[in-house]
Amino acid sequence: MRKNSKKVRVHAGFGYDSHRFKKGRKFILGGVEIPHPKGLDGHSDADAVVHAVIDALLGAAALGDIGEHFPDSDPRYKGVDSLKLLAETRRLLGRRWDVVNVDVTVLAEVPKLGPYKNRMRAKLARVLGISVDVVNVKAKTNEGMGFVGKKEGVAVFAAASIEKK
Repeated sequence: MRKNSKKVRVHAGFGYDSHRFKKGRKFILGGVEIPHPKGLDGHSDADAVVHAVIDALLGAAALGDIGEHFPDSDPRYKGVDSLKLLAETRRLLGRRWDVVNVDVTVLAEVPKLGPYKNRMRAKLARVLGISVDVVNVKAKTNEGMGFVGKKEGVAVFAAASIEKK
């Protein structure tokens, strides 16, 4: 252990999630329902943005991962709004940590996400109790490569930093 490890006040975490498209489901990213013929397949609402942010926050606090806290084997989380899971994650951090910022990159060929990014930022900021000015959402394509490029689903990367209270 480093001698100054107790003096480190800001911690960073990284999160990732991906889900395939599925007919008959709503397409929800960052808490925003987006018009699309297919939604994302998953046990909860499959909001890959929120799931990646949760993992980034849990990682920054060294609290494990989303599957440990909200397992898909638990029927309580079947179809749950992922923003509720994010709120619970915020409560877990709340005793010791303040959220400093969140940065998200969504890889998706379809649909175009530009018109929805600011709404995603606002939803994430509201649930986390932080200013929208420190929440960023970027949308990228995968230039036709891999499962994202073949329009089979989406992938999301998230980074977060937290500060000790």
